[in-house]
Amino acid sequence: MTDKVIYAMYDDDDVTKEACQSLVDNGVHVADVFSPFPIHGIDPIIGIKHTRLGIAAFMYGITGLLLAIIATRYFMVSDWHGINIGGKPNFSYLENIPSFVPILFEFTVLCAAHGMALTYFLRNKTLPGMPARNPDPRTTDDRFVVEVRLAENSNFSLDQLNDMIKETGIVEIDEKTIK
Repeated sequence: MTDKVIYAMYDDDDVTKEACQSLVDNGVHVADVFSPFPIHGIDPIIGIKHTRLGIAAFMYGITGLLLAIIATRYFMVSDWHGINIGGKPNFSYLENIPSFVPILFEFTVLCAAHGMALTYFLRNKTLPGMPARNPDPRTTDDRFVVEVRLAENSNFSLDQLNDMIKETGIVEIDEKTIK
């Protein structure tokens, strides 16, 4: 199924933000905004939901902590039972916990950081070898692009959308058909 997409290009972040607000006020759904840096305050304007990456980070951290507890218990109490290492009592895990705190903390951070990086790459489809979704290479330099899809704005014709977008101070407008 094909869909028409309108890419409106701007040269200023404030103009882009005002254009998005104007389009949304007129009932147009803005699909995405591409910019060389984050535009603060544009997420609620175009309706982007709050991220749940913090919950994922917590879950990865808890997983790392549990793995570290299991590993330190096994390595230092169960497997090496009877060997005095650094004067630590080797018969009880609870008595050794203060000496394991750095290990537990570091492994928690390690698992949370690696899990977050992988989740971010998978969620944003930016793994190595995947094609870029960037509609124009100038958005990595000094341009801002607003993406409006015709299928998401079925109550407007293509000409009506173009006219509304042209009133927002665009630098350039482009129409593409995507699959």
